[in-house]
Amino acid sequence: MTSSMTSTPNRLLTVAAAQLGPIHLSSSRQSVLLRISALLDEAASQQVKLLVLPELALTTFFPRYLLESKALSEYFEIEDPEKGGIRRSPGVSPVFDYAHKLNIDVCIGYAERAVQSETSHTDYNSCVYYSAQADEVVGKYRKVHLPGAVKPYEEPGAFQQLEKRYFTPGDLGFPAFRAPGIVEGALKKSDLKSSGSTDVHTDGKGDPIIGMLICNDRRWPEAWRVYGLQGVEILCCGFNTTAFATNANGQMLDMTAEEAEEEVLLHHRLSCQGNSYMNACFSINVAKTGAEDGNPLCGGTMIVHPNGHIIKEAKTKEDELVVATINLTDCRRGKTKTFAFDKHRRLEHYGMILERLGAVEPELL
Repeated sequence: MTSSMTSTPNRLLTVAAAQLGPIHLSSSRQSVLLRISALLDEAASQQVKLLVLPELALTTFFPRYLLESKALSEYFEIEDPEKGGIRRSPGVSPVFDYAHKLNIDVCIGYAERAVQSETSHTDYNSCVYYSAQADEVVGKYRKVHLPGAVKPYEEPGAFQQLEKRYFTPGDLGFPAFRAPGIVEGALKKSDLKSSGSTDVHTDGKGDPIIGMLICNDRRWPEAWRVYGLQGVEILCCGFNTTAFATNANGQMLDMTAEEAEEEVLLHHRLSCQGNSYMNACFSINVAKTGAEDGNPLCGGTMIVHPNGHIIKEAKTKEDELVVATINLTDCRRGKTKTFAFDKHRRLEHYGMILERLGAVEPELL
């Protein structure tokens, strides 16, 4: 592992990727909560301060099914600001309560039903960051890059991916935030005020800067770069990714199961390792894996270093805790050299990224 830069104090943090094995249609919420509690217990025994859970961590991956309104509603957590928001939602609050008891921050993915009024709501594929010290949610993200389709695929044998049918694209953007109290000696605003100095270099010295993505988002470098421009140090990403490949109509490609999963994991690792390197941040990438009612999900749970290499990864397709002690100072090498954005970026040449949605080829010769 790359040694930390000696010019900046060490900022050590023990983190965990809490992989979940399959959650079936018949799995009760209580059984899932007990499994998460067991992972939290194991994390506490290893002095973990931040634990990251997968996308849709509380349910099976229900967008593979065509569901009617009543059946669909059972998979969503009601988020009503007048009732305490997601922190007090009964289906997930036990996770926060137990994390608070153990003093472990938690990032968890879930299906969010955001209430606007008694008669209206909007559904999102979401995740939140719960701070045990603050005993509140300090960060929230809604999945932007929804895969799949609105209408079910009609081709024989097609695999359904209906996220576009069940969820609205996220409306929060990519907001980075600081996680309080998990790194010892973090520089605070009050330290600057008490010193009376205004000429203090603060980059890389405060509480950890966190970003969150969900599954397909990890394949889109624009999302990572927006976080990179906010100085992100830890990117938390949960996913449920099929262990097989399909075409645009949901039909299986002509590959063996082994070939398909190998390619899926190649693309996964390229996305996480490459973008961690190009934004000089750690990433904690967490799978829900195994066969959910016969539908295989890939593994690939791993913690990635800012230089792009895998620090530690899961060995199973079951509930498994992947733990590593990281040094946030290791982010400074990339952020101050190769990816010192303020020195090397050329905004005048990037206009097409915002001006053009889809690819337009040059004219034929």
